[in-house]
Amino acid sequence: MAWDFTGTPYVPVYVKLPLGIINMECELVDPDGLRKQLETLKSVDVDGVMVDTWWGIVEANNPQQYNWKGYKQLFSIVRELGLRLQVVMSFHESRDDDVCIPLPKWIIEIGKENPDIYFTDRDGNRNTECLTWGIDEEPVLRGRTAVQVYFEYMQSFRDEFSEFFNTRSISKIQIGLGACGELRYPSNPAKRGWKYPGIGEFQCYDKYLRKCLEEAAKAIRLPKWGNPPDGAGSYNSQPVETDFFCYHGAYRTPYGRFFLKWYSQYLIDHGDRVLAKAKLAFGDVPLSVKLLGMYWWHESASHAPELTAGYYNWANRDGYAPIVSMLKRHEATLNFACAEHYIVWPTDVDPEGLFWQVLNAEWDANIPVASENALPCYELSGSNGYNKLLEHAKPRNFPVPRHISAFNYVGFNQALLEQVNFREFRRFVKRMHGEAVQYEDLLN
Repeated sequence: MAWDFTGTPYVPVYVKLPLGIINMECELVDPDGLRKQLETLKSVDVDGVMVDTWWGIVEANNPQQYNWKGYKQLFSIVRELGLRLQVVMSFHESRDDDVCIPLPKWIIEIGKENPDIYFTDRDGNRNTECLTWGIDEEPVLRGRTAVQVYFEYMQSFRDEFSEFFNTRSISKIQIGLGACGELRYPSNPAKRGWKYPGIGEFQCYDKYLRKCLEEAAKAIRLPKWGNPPDGAGSYNSQPVETDFFCYHGAYRTPYGRFFLKWYSQYLIDHGDRVLAKAKLAFGDVPLSVKLLGMYWWHESASHAPELTAGYYNWANRDGYAPIVSMLKRHEATLNFACAEHYIVWPTDVDPEGLFWQVLNAEWDANIPVASENALPCYELSGSNGYNKLLEHAKPRNFPVPRHISAFNYVGFNQALLEQVNFREFRRFVKRMHGEAVQYEDLLN
């Protein structure tokens, strides 16, 4: 049968817990209700849960004053139920319809005096979702650099939860490295009016990144190259509408190549710096990093959305291999979010091509790769959405057997627990585990 995965490799399934389970006082909001939901997940043999630990909650009021209270209670419940933990170090702001978790208050106060601590676009708009990588090594956060701040947060977590590390209850730590916790520039912010399939904008106009660009240009004795490109359009432009990204655009020129190499290398260097500190904090605990699949315009010549996000990937250059090499140095897993997209407009969209390019880069480097869904599968025609995820997790037409190391399910809510939706989810977990789906599983 086309969708029979009996006997295929076991892929662990983790469910990401939603925003709002921990409030801004770092209290677990509904322990009894959460326990019941976790018991339901355990009943269908989910391997564990993924939990964000929010910088804006834990170190909310003052630097180096950490409050882990609610997370201790949450982790204890998870461990009691025999579930494992993947924990995310979330150094970014998060918003949905009901919940807002900002950056720490003391960071916001610094930002009022020095707004250049944030990524900035060409019009001077500040993106307060996360800190610019330009201050990674600048002591502008009350005497500390951004990397020092992240490191001390991670050290505090390791010290507070040593018993969970000692018992291997924590299976992996995902390190937040940028917008939405992903290793990318915040090039397509909805709050600036971006809409799909806009190409986004470069985010290197804060004074720290501008200085780094100027120094890089001077180092090759071309100081006139020390500015971001003109003619790169706006958030909702299409490549053909710009001088920089059009078919014979400036991205192909010596200056364009210089700028894009610098821009993408700064992304890689940021990941390298923070992961080095994460290895110091967490020792032999496996690490992971999340990348977002910028799949629209992937079949165009310039791959403009990837370039503005910091992935120097276009028709004649593999932009993911250098990122993979950096991850391999730190023995880090890539968690790639581009697993089940169905959007086929514009015509140059190619989620499948991008997905396999990134996974093959990982597998060629012999490092683990995990994946996650972007939307709840019950919103994507139920079993059809799950089938696509399974085909990506365990491709059966590869000459060499391959499979992902873990799958993280995003979209855990009450709708998932409804009978029809949860039945499909239970079948999905069984097939991820390589188990046979019995007749009664199709009915219950």
